Amino acid sequence: MKRQMHLGLFILGTGSHVAGWRHPGAMTSFQDFDAVQEIARIAERGRFDLIFMGDNLYADPGAHPSYTLRLEPLTMLAGLAVSTKHVGLGATVSTTYNDPWTVARAFASLDHISKGRAAWNAVTTASGQGAGNFGTVHPDHGSRYERAAEFVDVVKGLWDCWADDALVADRATGTYIDPTRLRALDHDGTFFKVKGPINIGRAPQGQPVVLQAGGSAPGQALAARTADVVFSVVQDLDESKAQYANLKKRLPAFGRSPDDVTVLPGVMPVVGRTDKEARERLAELQGYVTGSNALQLLSDRLGQDITRYELDAPVPDIALPDSSHGFARVMLAKARREGLTLRELYDLVAAARGHWVLCGSPETIADTLQQWFNERAADGFNVMPPYFPEGFDDFVDLVIPILQERGLFRREYEGTTLRDHLGLPRPPSRFFC
Repeated sequence: MKRQMHLGLFILGTGSHVAGWRHPGAMTSFQDFDAVQEIARIAERGRFDLIFMGDNLYADPGAHPSYTLRLEPLTMLAGLAVSTKHVGLGATVSTTYNDPWTVARAFASLDHISKGRAAWNAVTTASGQGAGNFGTVHPDHGSRYERAAEFVDVVKGLWDCWADDALVADRATGTYIDPTRLRALDHDGTFFKVKGPINIGRAPQGQPVVLQAGGSAPGQALAARTADVVFSVVQDLDESKAQYANLKKRLPAFGRSPDDVTVLPGVMPVVGRTDKEARERLAELQGYVTGSNALQLLSDRLGQDITRYELDAPVPDIALPDSSHGFARVMLAKARREGLTLRELYDLVAAARGHWVLCGSPETIADTLQQWFNERAADGFNVMPPYFPEGFDDFVDLVIPILQERGLFRREYEGTTLRDHLGLPRPPSRFFC
């Protein structure tokens, strides 16, 4: 079959642009579930593979609006599961501030409620600002990834503790569950001791889809071993091609093929009827940005206070540790490559939190996405509209028809589960083959 793009929708509060909510007619509250349902309907109209809900564990009124007011992801997606039919439903849940048994149970439940459309974005939580909400100290980068590797293994093990045919419910014999078709996990590791099984049967997908976005070496290793979908942070075609190739070549070491992992770079498309109109729309959005918002967001992204530097001077030579977040490395590389000032860099962060901003007519955007796809810089894209709903409507109504006409993207859903959309097989239980 001809290779086709996959598209995820990244729902980051009211939109990816830090000031997108100020655009006339834009969504202003991510607590409005009716508005969230409308976003999901647009995603299904556009035949998106999945909706992905980002999350954080603290409220920061001075930074991006989505960091402060949002619905809890799993609660929100459970609601969307009964008001949608096709689109996948992904949520971020931290491996640093949760436990495997609860996470395994929650996502298995979402997979049952949605009839096979659940996805878990396993993150280690880069920022330590949420640690105080859990009465603890934020672990260092290495410890977080060691814990995350064991956490994901335990969750997947718990999902496999039930055979598909464990539920018998035979009224004649009185047998409800076949005890030979489920088992305890009996995990005893460095970070967790978990008996299992979970108290919910095997998920419709066998295992819900696992999403990851680690950009560091430990993050890429974890993704290569355990992820089904990887979200990448890139700003440049060659950079994206290198990152894509690096991840794919890691897979055989874990008994996996390149087709087992779908790579989706994040992109914020600003669509206009013409390139000029799109540039004017982006300029309008940038005009809503306040310096304090952007500087605080940039400081958060770089992991250090940058307010002491001169805004209109070149970006200073900031040293980043090997454990720094992928956003920081990508943004500083772009700044040095293009000679950006600090003001230009924080404008970039305000636009899409460090993700790639693609501005142009529907044809320009479709051409660029096709080039990245054809040149193996991506298997598709994690679309991050600058604001909702119009910013998303424009992409669905103007760009997707071009991709469909070129045979690059589906016209109809051909399966019922998220694994079907992604072209991934249903994994067998490791315990009941």
